[in-house]
Amino acid sequence: MSSRVMVRMAPALKGRRTPLTLTQAAVQRLKELQTNSAAEEHSKTLKIGIQGKGCSGNAYTLSWVAEPKKFDEKVTQDGVTVLIDSKALLTLIGTEMDWFEGKLASQFVFNNPNIKGACGCGESFLV
Repeated sequence: MSSRVMVRMAPALKGRRTPLTLTQAAVQRLKELQTNSAAEEHSKTLKIGIQGKGCSGNAYTLSWVAEPKKFDEKVTQDGVTVLIDSKALLTLIGTEMDWFEGKLASQFVFNNPNIKGACGCGESFLV
C-alpha cells in the first residue's frame, strides 16, 4: 500500500493590517504631550489598553510607560510611537485614534470598527 503526499506552495502572505492608525490631530496632540512632559516623564511612551468596566463591559485605558512589556505592539506613525497592550490588540485592530477638542471637552476618540455596541455616555463598549 502506497501513500501520496501532496505539496502545495503557500500563497503569498498579505500585508499585515495596522492595529491602530492616528489622525493628524492625534499625532499633533501626542507630539505636544511628549514635548511638554519630556523633562519630567523621562521620555515615556503612551500605552493603550482595554479594561473591563462600564455598563457595556470594556473601556479604553491610556497610561505613560517607561518600557514596553514583552508582547506589547509598537505602532509608529509620523514620528510618534504608541504602544498597544497585548491583551487589547485583537480588539483594537483597524481602529483610528483621533483628537477631539470642543468647548466642553478635549479627548482622544477611538473609531473602532470592531465595536458591536456602546453605552449611552460613550465611555464603554461591547466587542
